[in-house]
Amino acid sequence: MNPALPSGILESWRKSGVKLITRDTDYAIRALCFIAKNRKRATAAELTQALNIPRPFLRKILQSLEHGGLVRSFKGAGGGFELLRSPQRILLFDVMRIFQGPFILNECFLKKRVCPDVRSCGLKKRIDGIEKYIIGQLKDVNIACLLW
Repeated sequence: MNPALPSGILESWRKSGVKLITRDTDYAIRALCFIAKNRKRATAAELTQALNIPRPFLRKILQSLEHGGLVRSFKGAGGGFELLRSPQRILLFDVMRIFQGPFILNECFLKKRVCPDVRSCGLKKRIDGIEKYIIGQLKDVNIACLLW
């Protein structure tokens, strides 16, 4: 057991199904890896077939990646999607923010509103430390290191 975490928190997260990476983020990472690995423009049809992701769902994922500045789309013959950055410069953290919003663990989960003891709360200090550690680790993971 990690001594930095209060007893039972990790087990509670495991049982409740709290996920660090959502399905949308997972699919986005798989699509980015496919495009990066093949080093060419990939069509939605190619991605759907290779990754076994439903086409309408994949198109929404790709649109979000485009709005997030990670891919560019091309229409017509020879169209498809290509990376806007090198795989080394696309961080897992960036993909997570596009699909999951900001990474926040430090909101008080013991009360419905912000705790008046926020500056002296021992649990908040520990959670803040865990959050900083996780963000640092996520920023060390890029698409290039995930290629299979």
